Amino acid sequence: MNNKNKLTPLKLARLSLYQGCLGCLAVIFAGMLNRIMISELAFPAILVGGGLAFEQLMAPSRVLFGNISDSWPLRGLRRTPYIWLGTTGFCLMAILSIPLIFLTEKALRQGEVLPITACSLGLCLLFALYGLAISMATTPYLALVIDLTTEEERPKAVGVIWCMLTIGIVVGAIAISITTKGLDGITQPEILQPALQKFMFWVGGIVLAISIFACWGIEPNLNKSNLKKSSSKEVGITESWSLITSSRQIIIFFSFLILYTLGLFLQDPILESYGAEVFNLPISKTTLLNAFWGCGTLLGLLLGGLWITPKLGKIATARMGCWMIVFSLVLLIFSGVNNNVNALYGILVVFGIAAGIATNSALSLMLDLTLPAVAGTFVGIWGLAQALSRAMGKLLGGGLLDIGRFLVGPEENFAAFSFVFTLEIIIMLIAIIVLRKVSVKQFKQDTAERMETLLMADLD
Repeated sequence: MNNKNKLTPLKLARLSLYQGCLGCLAVIFAGMLNRIMISELAFPAILVGGGLAFEQLMAPSRVLFGNISDSWPLRGLRRTPYIWLGTTGFCLMAILSIPLIFLTEKALRQGEVLPITACSLGLCLLFALYGLAISMATTPYLALVIDLTTEEERPKAVGVIWCMLTIGIVVGAIAISITTKGLDGITQPEILQPALQKFMFWVGGIVLAISIFACWGIEPNLNKSNLKKSSSKEVGITESWSLITSSRQIIIFFSFLILYTLGLFLQDPILESYGAEVFNLPISKTTLLNAFWGCGTLLGLLLGGLWITPKLGKIATARMGCWMIVFSLVLLIFSGVNNNVNALYGILVVFGIAAGIATNSALSLMLDLTLPAVAGTFVGIWGLAQALSRAMGKLLGGGLLDIGRFLVGPEENFAAFSFVFTLEIIIMLIAIIVLRKVSVKQFKQDTAERMETLLMADLD
């Protein structure tokens, strides 16, 4: 790799700053607006959940945006322009969300069907555009990380970048807490809207400014010869799909990502309820559960990226992390038997460490299972797998809890939660079995042969 194309510590720090901004804005956009719409503005929960679901429904666009960034450089840059365009888009959608939310609240309050329908559709469209912008920004961003790193460097880079994402989420949560402190108990739209509009305007502006700084000058500009070479070997969406279907390893790893992510996040929607209903924790204590998990994840990402993955290898580390998650889930069930709150906190830290270790190696594997010429397209495929499984986790977590309550009775809270955790363990065990069939070497062999065939066909 050319030294000019290398991911130096300074470049890594700046790229990590961008990831931190993404985490910060994501928790503000989804977390704060979710709370404001349901609690203060009395929106129907189905409208809020349905609107936010439109963001996840845009996940298939990741493949398209990845291919576009591979094939259509802008002013000699393949990744950075799309990162900036996407960032501008989701910052703008975040700012525009405030007036649209309060317009919808007014329509709901007046009770007229046509305005309610129009505003609800507009809200869903805004969330969909937000999801499209996120896809446009994040897919080329990960492809840029691939462009600038070798296979040996990626575990450390992934560890640092995703640690910054976690820090950004914490910063976003703190920003929400400070901003909404003076709004406790206030439900009047005329007071809420100006305060939230000003806050979101500043957040969007700051995130956009930091994002431009973070990515400025990091991507090497393609010179004319490289640009010409790139355009003569352009791989369009049809050829990319041919590459995607050329290796059985792609289907195997796609399946692993879905199973792993689902097994990791199935408990996410019900974790605080587990603390409240089984351990009788108040709201102030249940909100700490995710904090313990988050701190453990931060530590696990660092341990995995800087120490464990370089020593054991990516697949061995991913396997170890998955087994640690299984062990943590078993302990999570047993902690409910004794109602030991301190044990619960400690287990969640261990669970977070396991999640961080497994996530670091899984993401590193994800970045390895690409081809340089179509890195964006493959990142789009892997991003689609993660987004689909995260959406399924949010949807199925609560639904499975309801099924568990139906099976064991509404009074058996512990048994109902254990039902969900047990299914999560089974899913993770299946993910471990699928992981055994993943081979980076076989993937590279299959796709390289197909890529050569495609390029030879272009020459003919």
